[in-house]
Amino acid sequence: ATLQRYLHNPPPPLLEPYQATMRVGCSGTSAATATALAVLLAAAPALAFSPAFIQPNSRVHVAPTVSSYVYAPSKSASALTRRHNKRRPAVVVRSSAATEAEAIALMPNGERSSSVGKRQLNRLQSTLTKVGLILFLVSMCLVLPMALLPPFLAEKVGFIDRLKREQYALRSGCFCSRWLMRLIPFANKTVVPFLEDDPEPSVWVCNHTSMLDIFVLLATDKKLRGKNRRPIKIVYWKGLEENPVTKLLFTQCGMIPVSMADNGNGNANEYDTGSFKRLLRDMKAAFADGFDIGILPEGQLNPAPEKGLLPVFGGAFSLARMSRRRIRMMALHGVNNLWHPDESIGMTPLQRDVQVRAYPPGKPFESSDEFVAVFKKVVGHFGAVGDDVVDLEQWLDGTRWSEIQAKQAEIEKLEQDL
Repeated sequence: ATLQRYLHNPPPPLLEPYQATMRVGCSGTSAATATALAVLLAAAPALAFSPAFIQPNSRVHVAPTVSSYVYAPSKSASALTRRHNKRRPAVVVRSSAATEAEAIALMPNGERSSSVGKRQLNRLQSTLTKVGLILFLVSMCLVLPMALLPPFLAEKVGFIDRLKREQYALRSGCFCSRWLMRLIPFANKTVVPFLEDDPEPSVWVCNHTSMLDIFVLLATDKKLRGKNRRPIKIVYWKGLEENPVTKLLFTQCGMIPVSMADNGNGNANEYDTGSFKRLLRDMKAAFADGFDIGILPEGQLNPAPEKGLLPVFGGAFSLARMSRRRIRMMALHGVNNLWHPDESIGMTPLQRDVQVRAYPPGKPFESSDEFVAVFKKVVGHFGAVGDDVVDLEQWLDGTRWSEIQAKQAEIEKLEQDL
């Protein structure tokens, strides 16, 4: 009873200047451990890399139980299964929310609760996060070449072929990114997945906000799309090969380069049209080898994702139509707050919260204009605020686009009558 009063009443003055949301299971003797842990965290705000990072000018929030909320894609869009304090075979989302309502707000097709706020970093926190980010990048530069060396040598001596080398290299890149982000937790990642038992070949599209995007996607891909996911070859700017580490990663994984001028972020793209023939040939070969294709329709880094997307190109729709593949969407939010595309900000972390979202398949797009409109509304909204658009299902099933076309038809008819 004393513990219950402590958990539900305001904490003592020692804890009032701080806030921590902790994944703590309180049952039996573990209740004392939870209380001791709360006091320990409140007394040690320098633990900047802890998932329960303490923030100033707030209060302690201790979640009395741990629950796993599993999204079931084979059921209805809002189907959730709740298991208390049990290890599930494939946890989709583990929420530290204190209530089921808050957890639902983090799930597919749900709105984020206002209680799940974005953490603003002070100068010390920003500096410590920057140290963690730099340490992660340095570690990737050291570990990734060693991880990619075995499949490279195995292909050279004839033990494996090119396809196996690309598959092993991609798995190695995902493994290195995932575990280094666990060992150096400079970001608080929230993954909202969509899992499929038998995924169909697809063209994946995503927004682009930071040079860190590729590593975040590699690190979260297993949780984002599940164990049965198809590997993805991403179309990338060939200028990134000036960096030896990214060149090693992209070439060993067989990712697909496209040539264009280095005209700065936010400016119109100038593509080398002579490289398009090779681009289409590489994409066709990737589909034949069992890969999906990943495309960034903005074509470059977006320096201001909070204002919406840059001009979106419809090349993904053309590719999907030619290859008879479905377009699938994923979205990133908050990565630019760790490594900003604006060089005047650069690696000056503003926040640590990062959201990654995979969307369920919707109605196949019938035109490039439809794809661009839906991508801007769904992915652009998530990239700007970290939440799903309220009428997400209507955008995915084509209802909103049909309404837009109907209104345009009415306007055209009125103009003709006038």
